[in-house]
Amino acid sequence: MSKDRLYLFDTTLRDGAQTAGIEFSLEDKIRITGLLEEIGVDYIEGGYPGANVVDDAFFAEPRTRHATFTAFGMTKRSGRSVGNDPGVQAVLGSAADAVCFVGKSSAYQVEVALGISPEDNLQNLVETVAAAVAAGKEVVVDCEHFFDGYKSDAAYTTRFVETALASGARWVVLCDTNGGTMPSEVEAIIGALPVDKARLGIHAHDDTGQAVANSLAALNAGVRHIQGTLNGLGERCGNANLVTLIPTLLLKPTFADRFETGVTREHLVELTRVSRAFDDLLNRASNRQAPYVGASAFATKAGIHASAIAKDPATYEHVPPESVGNERNVMVSQQAGRSNLLAALKRNGIVLEKDSPEIETLLWQVKERESRGYSYDGAEASFVLLARSVLGTLPEFFEVESYRASVERRHNARGQTVNVTEAVVKIVVDGERLMSVAEGNGPVNALDLALRKDLGKYQGQIEDLELVDFKVRILDGGTGAVTRVLVESRDGTGERWTTIGVSANIIDASFEALYESIAYKLLKAGVTA
Repeated sequence: MSKDRLYLFDTTLRDGAQTAGIEFSLEDKIRITGLLEEIGVDYIEGGYPGANVVDDAFFAEPRTRHATFTAFGMTKRSGRSVGNDPGVQAVLGSAADAVCFVGKSSAYQVEVALGISPEDNLQNLVETVAAAVAAGKEVVVDCEHFFDGYKSDAAYTTRFVETALASGARWVVLCDTNGGTMPSEVEAIIGALPVDKARLGIHAHDDTGQAVANSLAALNAGVRHIQGTLNGLGERCGNANLVTLIPTLLLKPTFADRFETGVTREHLVELTRVSRAFDDLLNRASNRQAPYVGASAFATKAGIHASAIAKDPATYEHVPPESVGNERNVMVSQQAGRSNLLAALKRNGIVLEKDSPEIETLLWQVKERESRGYSYDGAEASFVLLARSVLGTLPEFFEVESYRASVERRHNARGQTVNVTEAVVKIVVDGERLMSVAEGNGPVNALDLALRKDLGKYQGQIEDLELVDFKVRILDGGTGAVTRVLVESRDGTGERWTTIGVSANIIDASFEALYESIAYKLLKAGVTA
């Protein structure tokens, strides 16, 4: 029996960016897009062209390889034509393949928030969708306040959906904007709509903790398009969590037997790594008890549960942890993490047998380092260096003999207070001692410049290397706390990689990450010592 195709729409970069305390830079958006492509979503909504400088830059060129690159905007304002609406024109003029227009589908919201008539609102919708279709864009319409609007005036809200479909929208998405609708209500309301359900979508918020449940209820009612975010990011309590939805759709027979998505089993095994790498990018701790991907999702303490798992893991596991890239963690087991390690090694071109003694050594090293604050889910370049070091295949490109950074606060000739930062780095390359001095706008910047100033015979290999992101996270409290630093780098090929440093000294942690960034660049370039 053929399966229905279900489409997954990620709005992390737009709706997720409304999370309190979250601000995505251009580089953040580019990296998150790459993470999303690794798990096979169909649409990536990148933001709102015309709303800010970052989104304008992001939509200046195509950003996806497989997913449909999607821009967000609002239906045109009343009193002006589509051609004279700068918001609509910014969206239509972007490099996006698809556009998602939001319009108020609640008659009450139209009158209170927009101050226009319900009929004018429908006309604005018609003209906006028609303009996008004429521009060759695939059109998605988000029906804001759909469920609350339906409860207060079902006739108008239904007309809004019908009008969007008739105007040429590929998808019309029903939004639980306030996040208070129950799953039973979602299924009943969608079931009552007199339209082709296969062109409908669901956009659920998590204010009652039921965004995933509401999305699945909508799916049962006939929708074939689900919107959500990585790790449930979003304003207030967040959006439907795609990291929970995706494995449910692929691994639970009640859905897997009826639907297919663009996510393959190969995509699925990357889910845990992508989820944790995203948290690292946000500079926050991952939720240990997150379904499927949390560090505790498949953890069991010694006792009768552990005994049962040793006989048959299915006794206390609803899915195999390796299916989502996670690992079984029975506290007394020495096998925890082996499959993940092998997968990570294979991903980076290192193939070992599962009973290889080097695996046990590497596993111990990883666990020991994780206990000190390292996290390799979001710093795979550092993992590669560690693995090659354990295997004895990492060249010793250069030795850092010493480094020093100084910060001086003083008055300049004009009597102004200035900060002057200087770094000195001494390295040894092929027995030759090299010393470099550099000034920067801070100690880490100065060290970065000094370290890359003169690498002797390797200098030509790092000319295109640049640092694009630098994140610091305090792992425990106090001024003497352990600090984790993540450095993201890229080179002229466009490839990006992340390295990690951990120390009670923030400068030391930063230098470790900087050093490993250079070492990885030389390694991937095929340089030999």
